[in-house]
Amino acid sequence: MIGIVSDTHENEEAIRKAATIFKEKNVEFAVHCGDIISPPMLDHFKGLKMKFVFGNNDGEKNGLAAKCREFGFDEIKEELEFNCKGKKFYAYHGTKREKLENAVKSNKYDYVLTGHTHIKKDEKAGKTRVVNPGALFRIYPYTIALLDVENDLLLGLKSQVSIFKLNHDA
Repeated sequence: MIGIVSDTHENEEAIRKAATIFKEKNVEFAVHCGDIISPPMLDHFKGLKMKFVFGNNDGEKNGLAAKCREFGFDEIKEELEFNCKGKKFYAYHGTKREKLENAVKSNKYDYVLTGHTHIKKDEKAGKTRVVNPGALFRIYPYTIALLDVENDLLLGLKSQVSIFKLNHDA
């Protein structure tokens, strides 16, 4: 099981809750699809295996990269390719729509993970499943996603979103 989160925009309370859910669900690792904003936000993910991509609002790139090194996270990049359980993944914030569409159309990836729009998405394009977990900022309810790679089962979107909805008032 992997966790997917995006567009946290320094919403510390929601970030804390998302990280807690990932820990409680024993995710193998989690992917943050960008717009973290500032390095101290990475503190909440300490103790998890994490992969990060930069978003268009991540201005403190050097600070974010240094914090990733400090916590032993994978190197933060503009885009990532990685494998998990025999499946090929691509993660990109989604700032340049054409770049994202080209990755999807390439048919190279089993999964494309993205963010930027703050709108949750689960679509299939050829062999590629495109997942946007939604956001923890500016849109409500806040959402994240959990992906069971072995069974191609996405939790946190569609009918099961309430399981992982973060309580805005808590």
